[in-house]
Amino acid sequence: MKHFALSLVFISIMFLFLTLNCIIYTIKYKRQLNNEFENITIYLESIQKVPDWFEVVAREIKDEKIKIGLVNIDDIPHEIHRKAEVVKVHFDPVGKQIQWSDLFPPWISKIPPPTCPNIPMPGFENYQELDVIVANVSGCESRDVSGLQVNLVVANLLVRSGRKDHNGAVFAVFIGSCEPMWEIFRCEDLVWHEGNSWVYKPELRRIKQKVLMPVGTCQHVPSFSQFGEEPYWGSQNQNNHLPQQREAYVTILHSTEDYVCGAITLAQSIIRSNSTKDLVLLADNNISPKSLNGLRAAGWKIKHIERIRSTFSRKKAYNRWNYSKFRIWQLKEYDKVMFIDSDLIVKRNLDEFFIQPQLSAAGNCEKHFFNSGLMLIEPSICTFDTLMKKRFVIESYNGGDQGFLNEMFSWWHRLPAEVNYLKVFVDFKDHVHQIPEDVYAIHYFGLKPWKCRVDYDCNWNWPDFREYASNSAHERWLDVYYAMPEKLRQYCPRTYEMDVKLQHSRHKGANNSSSPNVL
Repeated sequence: MKHFALSLVFISIMFLFLTLNCIIYTIKYKRQLNNEFENITIYLESIQKVPDWFEVVAREIKDEKIKIGLVNIDDIPHEIHRKAEVVKVHFDPVGKQIQWSDLFPPWISKIPPPTCPNIPMPGFENYQELDVIVANVSGCESRDVSGLQVNLVVANLLVRSGRKDHNGAVFAVFIGSCEPMWEIFRCEDLVWHEGNSWVYKPELRRIKQKVLMPVGTCQHVPSFSQFGEEPYWGSQNQNNHLPQQREAYVTILHSTEDYVCGAITLAQSIIRSNSTKDLVLLADNNISPKSLNGLRAAGWKIKHIERIRSTFSRKKAYNRWNYSKFRIWQLKEYDKVMFIDSDLIVKRNLDEFFIQPQLSAAGNCEKHFFNSGLMLIEPSICTFDTLMKKRFVIESYNGGDQGFLNEMFSWWHRLPAEVNYLKVFVDFKDHVHQIPEDVYAIHYFGLKPWKCRVDYDCNWNWPDFREYASNSAHERWLDVYYAMPEKLRQYCPRTYEMDVKLQHSRHKGANNSSSPNVL
């Protein structure tokens, strides 16, 4: 009897244990089912919900059926398929054998004409009457060839395959973690941005000019007349009246008056080239009223600015305030400006290059960089604001504006070297340092001409500066100097101390057997 009672207790405990397990399992399974159901619900909502970017473009286009092209994207939310015709744009990915250095070589020759590597594009005839191009840029790095390809595919589709019957309202939508290239898709054209979505309504004539550009600086910027193309600002009305473009040459003086003479000579050289553009000089409060009077007399329109500190420059470095150059993007009264440093002179008319887009410049002496001493830009307040924000994040390779701008505008357009001829000679066998006759502008590296004696280039006097020495370049600066009115030449004085120092260095250089005849 006792054993029977114990057996009943054991069986009862086992039954209770199994019951509890069943209850626990049921609760756990129900919770799992609820989670699965919740996930399915979220998924169904995600494929049914129309994304905000689609609502933005739909309000603008107002058509019953919107045609969307997908670039580097497999598909978009299914609900859109009920409201739009969706096509996937096919193109071959750019090969890994093509590097950024292939597209942006340090130097290119004019003979034979250089070519650029092929960046595969879609068969545009297969994609017509698109209203929206939706793209995902897979590479976020500033010098990523695959990212450049996607951006160029989108730009070409806008121009070649965009619908033409609703006043150019063709949209580019970028979704994903990587922003589009701002060198192609301007901040002024951004109509909506939230999270990882950007909607642009580009000005198609500007985009058209961009796609006519070479894929990199492996070629010089083309003359658009050779394509039979009108400038991007051509008329959009039936009367074909071209709006008058507002364009100017711009230079800047800040922190010191050391370059006042250079700026005066630069203005006179531009005027001598028969330019029709305005001359604008940005000056901070370190330029005296007397010097400003001389600069006005030379031809400059003066605009006062506050200088900007170069974020990553060394203390007391020569380029400590060179970020002041960013002020040129604030000149919204102009459509295009050509910035020119005050240590250049112009020998041939440069007006023809104003047709080129931002950012066009000549190459520097190294790597894939451009020289920021002469560059064509398009003023824009939002571009200026972006530069000001990014200056705390992006470091300049040289601490100044040139290194920073090369990071911000990694996709730029190469002007011929003759447009900004850098007075530097690296061939040690060259003892003459002759400047070619066909240069448009000469950039005076080393000691500046207004710091030298009038009869030779004083860079010859110091071994460390001889690579910058050129008597022919010095003579061309003197041509402009002696043609100036006497009232302007007074702003290029030589002090007694300067004469003594230069005379001493001249004798020292003449006694050095490796020095050329500097007389």
